[in-house]
This record gives sequence, structure tokens and C-alpha cells, in this order.
Amino acid sequence: MDKSTENSHEYDDIINLPHHVSKERARMSLHDRAAQFSPFAALTGYDDTVKETARLTDERLTPSEDEQAEIDERLRILIENITELPAAEITYFVPDEKKDGGEYRTIRGNVRRIDEIALSIIFTDGRVIPIKDVYRIDSGMFRRFTE
Repeated sequence: MDKSTENSHEYDDIINLPHHVSKERARMSLHDRAAQFSPFAALTGYDDTVKETARLTDERLTPSEDEQAEIDERLRILIENITELPAAEITYFVPDEKKDGGEYRTIRGNVRRIDEIALSIIFTDGRVIPIKDVYRIDSGMFRRFTE
């Protein structure tokens, strides 16, 4: 008799027995069972670190004296016309929480108030921008004052 025939009957005595179900332990969920076969990551967090290092940030630009004077003048005009809830488009710098630099964002909306104590611009929808981070302010209302 060849070995393949011998081995085919080796487990005949247990092959048709019912599957054992423990009375003491709960059955493992399919999710947990599948996790046993997931790839092993020896360096936990390494991929996240590589992605974070590759993420680019912008350098904060410092406005020139003339640009800063224009920002200050436009803030003054907004304050003088605040009762009109002037529409404005403001470009400002948002520092990155994890590394040097950050990004520039531009938002549009109606200005409700300029808080001269907290040094911030508050929009009617509740968004707040620190004045120190403002890089540019645009509004149609500025044309009235330059013409």
C-alpha cells in the first residue's frame, strides 16, 4: 500500500466529530479572528511619521511696512463702517501645530466686529481671525475710499 492511501485514512476516527464549543469562553468575533492574520507592523507609527515629514508647510511672510500700513488702514475703514456688517475677504496665516510653518487661508464673509482688546476680527458666522495673522484684506467697500 502506498503512503498516500495510508495517510488519507489517518484521521477517519475524528473527522466527523462535532466542533467543540467552549462553555467558559465567548466565541471570538470575525473581526478579531481576521486580525490574527493581518500584516505585522514592526515599526508602529513609522508610516505616519514619514507622511508627516513629507507634508509641506508654507513659511510665514512678514508684510512690508507699506503692506502693513495698508492692512491697518483697511482695518480702520472696517471699524468705521462696522454697522453695515461689511463684506470682506481676508487672507491669513494659520500656524501648523506639528512643525514650523503653516498655511495661508482665505475666507469671505461679513465682519460683525473687530475686537480691539483681543485683537481679532469676528465674522457674523462666528469665525474669528487673529489680527496678527492677517496678510491681506480685500473688500468692495475699499473702492469707495480710494476713488
